[in-house]
Amino acid sequence: MVNGGWRRIGPHPAIAAWAGAARTAALASLAASDEPWRCGGTWFVGVEALPNAPDGSIDGTPFPWAALPLAREPLHRAQLSVIRPGYPQPSPEESPAAFAFRRDRDAAHLDGLLAIGPQKARMLKEPHAWILGLPLTDTTAAPLTIWEGSHHILRTALRQALAPHPPATWADIDLSAPYQAARRQVFATCRRIALPARPGEATLLHRLTLHGVAAWQPQDRAPPEGRMIAYLRPQLPGVQAWLTAP
Repeated sequence: MVNGGWRRIGPHPAIAAWAGAARTAALASLAASDEPWRCGGTWFVGVEALPNAPDGSIDGTPFPWAALPLAREPLHRAQLSVIRPGYPQPSPEESPAAFAFRRDRDAAHLDGLLAIGPQKARMLKEPHAWILGLPLTDTTAAPLTIWEGSHHILRTALRQALAPHPPATWADIDLSAPYQAARRQVFATCRRIALPARPGEATLLHRLTLHGVAAWQPQDRAPPEGRMIAYLRPQLPGVQAWLTAP
């Protein structure tokens, strides 16, 4: 991983072959799904919506491990994130402030830091090893966005917040305040970068990189199914590894 917290890979024929198979499976999953679309019908979240095998293969098409700077490991079913024209739109599940943050700040977030309980306390419940995005449709609409170098700021802030507590309890510590403070620092000091990518390419993020999705612009164009990206985020054994591993 480069120091900025992200890396673009490809284009590579093995990645393109997998993306083609995944797109066919994705269209079938979308057609069969009864999952409601969020953000006024413009975002299909699609957690574990792709039917890939634990080795990453889809319908006999192998996962492109050889084209990626990653060690082979068992994979979960990939998320299928689909964005339609007009994203984002106001919706009942989001407050006006949350919608404004999604529209103006790309809903910038740190994967694995979940909102727990009525107070929505931010706790690290899913310590991912890495984040890999694999585009399935040929479009640059509503791209992934990242704040370059943000993983350094977030790692330092969360390490300091967790240091007074026994490591065994780290997954149950409310990190809301230090996370929000670190995010403000990221917005003030880190460069926001849009990372559009097409089938045959991949985007690899450091697990602590702040990232989001850009709003659909009037000039954006995409196939009828919209902008589709498959995301994989295998988990580490615990929070300690999440904070200390490279």
